[in-house]
Amino acid sequence: MKKYEILEHKADLKIRAFGKTKEELFSNMLLAMTESQKATILPQEVRRDFKIKSSDLPSLLVDFLSEGLYLSQVNKEVYKEVRFKEFTDNEIKGELIGQKVESFGEDIKAVTYHDLDLHQEKDGIWEATVLFDI
Repeated sequence: MKKYEILEHKADLKIRAFGKTKEELFSNMLLAMTESQKATILPQEVRRDFKIKSSDLPSLLVDFLSEGLYLSQVNKEVYKEVRFKEFTDNEIKGELIGQKVESFGEDIKAVTYHDLDLHQEKDGIWEATVLFDI
């Protein structure tokens, strides 16, 4: 199973991610967002704790990605891995693991709710589509 795919969009970045679990889905969407930033990565590893509460699972995904994007921009870091310590449909706690960045090749401005879709397929695979403002 592929982790994610970049979908065609005229002006923004549209990503569809997949996962056998909700945790894997969130992790793969974070990886897709990170790889889309086309950063020049430095060897220094970084770790950031996070805690997010939201009203529902789709909002939790947007809030999680927004937090990752915020931390990435503020700290000049990218996060390719996440370790969840808690995961419910309304709250997640965990640790982002990544590396320091020299520069970003693509500027992602925001994670949007436009055309947001998160669901579980009949075969049990979780799937989400997110539009990023670039």
